[in-house]
Amino acid sequence: MGFHRGLGDEQVLGDLPVACALGGQGGDAPFARGQRVRAGEGGAPVGEICTRGYLVMDGYLGDPEATAAAIDPDGWLHTGDLGSMDERGYCRIAGRIKEMIIRGGENIYPREIEAVLLSHPGVAEVAVVGVPDRFWGEVVGAAIRPAADVSKAELGEYCRGRLAAYKTPVRWLFTDAFPLTSTGKVRKDVLSARLGDACYATPRP
Repeated sequence: MGFHRGLGDEQVLGDLPVACALGGQGGDAPFARGQRVRAGEGGAPVGEICTRGYLVMDGYLGDPEATAAAIDPDGWLHTGDLGSMDERGYCRIAGRIKEMIIRGGENIYPREIEAVLLSHPGVAEVAVVGVPDRFWGEVVGAAIRPAADVSKAELGEYCRGRLAAYKTPVRWLFTDAFPLTSTGKVRKDVLSARLGDACYATPRP
């Protein structure tokens, strides 16, 4: 998928529509053009959002290594955001590449699971993370700040009724507060460590 121009003279690459509205909220991206970038294997419909054009930076001042990591030789800025595009040309953000969970070769996007859990009346806040696993590579873990009395069995059943089985969390943590960075972002690395240790192995199905 890609990030597309809505105005200007640049030609859109690939077979995608011209306009891309992030989050389905409208608002084209002027002077940018997009290309399809696959995430993982098997032709997954979710890919990294890349952009280039007049509005994209030339690089990080005095930091060529960071620039090379963010902008490829063809000038595409790799945002690190995952998204998909519908038939109308609207992009929807699926999450961050570094937060994607890979369980037995299946790509799992925490935002989808978080949205399901947040729809449960017993959940006030949630963070879904990958937990290291010897057999699967990673399994899905969920940290919950409850809004009412709720059990992991209840939440597991709730998820299984709305998600594929492999997306349902198998590790649960109930907490009164999430660990945060200095800017107020949830420390998912800390939650992953709390949810399980590297020696844990899920039994074979």
